[in-house]
Amino acid sequence: MTTNITARDIELGGSRVHLLEAGPAAGPAVLFLHGASFRAATWEDLGTLALLGADGYRVVAIDLPGFGDSEASTLAPAAFLPALLDELGLEQPVVVSPSMSGRFSLPLVAEHPERLAGFVGVAPVAIEEHAARLAGNALPTLLVWGSEDRLIPRAQAERLADGMTNARLEVLEDAGHACYMQQPERFHQLLLAFLQAVSGG
Repeated sequence: MTTNITARDIELGGSRVHLLEAGPAAGPAVLFLHGASFRAATWEDLGTLALLGADGYRVVAIDLPGFGDSEASTLAPAAFLPALLDELGLEQPVVVSPSMSGRFSLPLVAEHPERLAGFVGVAPVAIEEHAARLAGNALPTLLVWGSEDRLIPRAQAERLADGMTNARLEVLEDAGHACYMQQPERFHQLLLAFLQAVSGG
């Protein structure tokens, strides 16, 4: 089955945000962020957008402010995602957040978990900064780490998993920091199983 992936720009806080979309508009929403070396198109290249779109999910991948084809934003990282959810009409999406994008996603998870159906953190940054506020958080959460990650210690993942009440940690063996890039099939298996669980599918 061929999944149509469309690109468009929106204005948010007076700045252009570039995004890719796939899947039915009425499907459960999944929002993909990216790390510092990547962009929205990374998820298209991995086949993630087509895979989830064909499975009935409304998939949105964005270029974060100042990356890819998005302009720098005047919005603070903590304010950016709430504004984006409002602009796109994304109600309780699952947010997939690798590496650098943790600066944007973890404040949302900590401050507004009710706005999300779930969170997939792929070795996100800023755990230490937000760990205290995330303690006791019951948002369904999947944490994915590479066993050979040299940038974000696994101890941070374990602290986050232990502190949140509905989180689990999956370690991809023989994978580094961008573990989802190195083992996309295994990552997709974990992601789809998590999405099915949180959407009741």
